Amino acid sequence: MNKLGVNVQYIYHSGFRVETDRRILIFDYFKGKVQLGDKQTLVFASHAHPDHFRKKIFDWSNDQPDIAYILSSDIRHRPEGLNIKALSPYEETTLADVHIKTFGSTDAGVSFLVETDGLRIFHAGDLNWWYWWGESPEEIANAEKMFKEEMAKIKGEAIDLAFFPVDPRLEHNSDVGADYFIQEIAPKILIPMHFGDQADAALKYAEKMKGASTQVIAFTEPNQEISL
Repeated sequence: MNKLGVNVQYIYHSGFRVETDRRILIFDYFKGKVQLGDKQTLVFASHAHPDHFRKKIFDWSNDQPDIAYILSSDIRHRPEGLNIKALSPYEETTLADVHIKTFGSTDAGVSFLVETDGLRIFHAGDLNWWYWWGESPEEIANAEKMFKEEMAKIKGEAIDLAFFPVDPRLEHNSDVGADYFIQEIAPKILIPMHFGDQADAALKYAEKMKGASTQVIAFTEPNQEISL
């Protein structure tokens, strides 16, 4: 695998810190320690659910006044005086030379495709094939339809690094969404997320996907880092 030139730190659940040559990107902070650093920092929140967004992120502007926030439009708490951009699904914006494109979700808010420093990074938020065991056949069929329709909108986008749910609450269906995402989108690297304290789900998926064309990398502990 060719080096991407990024450092990725797992914060918790769906929260990640991605550091490139020139920038720090923080996605879906929920809880845990975050080191801001001295580079241009962009903070993303995919939707208002409390396991993806906390008001604490705005406190970071006290230490870094030029920090920028890119929020899903369903997040109504937007303090005045900060550099905040609210986006709905299927919108695009550019901050400096960082290009941001949103796609939809199969739950709430948006998913993000971020292009910076020659990299294309995708964070799914709560976009997933939510195949809940025990739902009615109609609900199961609708979940599949919604997810596959969204995948069709993303298909054709080149993605270097993707963060995507592998949620153990879905039991034996925990990785059907990630499987389909890899099949249709073929990112170079996929990092499982949305597993809370059940890191075994990420480890099992990485083991299952050994030898696949997409490299799956599992994080097991908060603050764990890897250079890619």
